[in-house]
Amino acid sequence: MTRAPLLSLVALLALAFPADAWAASAVPAASFKAAQSLVAASSSPGNAYAAGATVVVTAPVAGDLSVLGGSVITAAPVAGDSLIFAGSVRSRAAVGGDMRCIGGAVEISKPVGGDLIAVGASVHDSGRAGGSVFVVARNVVLDGGASGPVTVYGDTASLAGDFAKDVTVVAGSRVTLAPGTVIRGKFSYEAPDIATIPDSAKIAGGVAYTNASYLPDIGTSRALAFMSIGFFMVARVIGAIILAGLLAGLFPRFAETLVADLAGSRPRDLFLAVLLGFAILVATPFVIALLLLTFVGIGLAFLLAVSYALLAVLAVAYAGILCGGMLARKLLRRERVSWQEGAAGMAAVALASLVPVVGFPAAVLAAIFSGGVLLRAFYRFAFPA
Repeated sequence: MTRAPLLSLVALLALAFPADAWAASAVPAASFKAAQSLVAASSSPGNAYAAGATVVVTAPVAGDLSVLGGSVITAAPVAGDSLIFAGSVRSRAAVGGDMRCIGGAVEISKPVGGDLIAVGASVHDSGRAGGSVFVVARNVVLDGGASGPVTVYGDTASLAGDFAKDVTVVAGSRVTLAPGTVIRGKFSYEAPDIATIPDSAKIAGGVAYTNASYLPDIGTSRALAFMSIGFFMVARVIGAIILAGLLAGLFPRFAETLVADLAGSRPRDLFLAVLLGFAILVATPFVIALLLLTFVGIGLAFLLAVSYALLAVLAVAYAGILCGGMLARKLLRRERVSWQEGAAGMAAVALASLVPVVGFPAAVLAAIFSGGVLLRAFYRFAFPA
């Protein structure tokens, strides 16, 4: 190929590509900065990314700004979009594009060219957004108006300024319009009480109010109370069944020994087990109280209290295991005790405790008897004959 055709081919390729394709390689590089206390004092020709416990932006950003920090203050304009995640956010300079921020306290004092999305415990916007506004916060103050539609979710909402489009507010307690507020669209709000709207406020599209009381009435309160009690009882029964099944499954030999000992006991032994369980149930709290009166006995009282609580839990669980084991022995002629017998016996005891008048005392008596049987087994293990 001669030189003339080669030059012609290069010129043709150069004309075929648009000018911005050649300029793509000249896009300004992004800047990345991170420090515990960061002060961004040099301007960024492209996008800027910063992170730190305290971040202060004092130089203009020609592109987008993204910041992650504990406390963030922007004191210089941002030509593009602004994205901020921080404990507290203070925007004291204009943002040319959209602004999205999440923080504990959000304060915006200068205009936002695009849309504004703010989420925080409190949001105060005294600038004016050129696009739509979406705010979720406990306390919301918008006193700079907005050029686009506004949507607010919060506990309290205060509005002021000139709003060019519709305004929608869902509040948990109070909605207030400042004197001279102008809403050129429709004002729709949902709150427990009627909003405070002064006579000087102008609403071109009318007002739509939805009464939303977040406090339940007497009937609803009773229904919620019964549901809570029912849920607690069901959860307690399920927890007891799971515990009994686990103990029977993990320690089957111990459960079989208790059931066999119970099956061969005389009525006198059963009565003594009930007396032993009742004595421990009544006497132990008094012993703990007496030990707490002395400085030396505080540690012993703590250990005794922990043992007492553990014995109470085991007594309830093994009441179901003993019940299931005895039923399996009498009805199925099976001496083996597994987790199925423990869970089934605990379910039977739990259902029996729901019987009015006699159910709960019978379940308490079964737990006392189970505690006595456990204490007798522990004594025999510690002091074998």
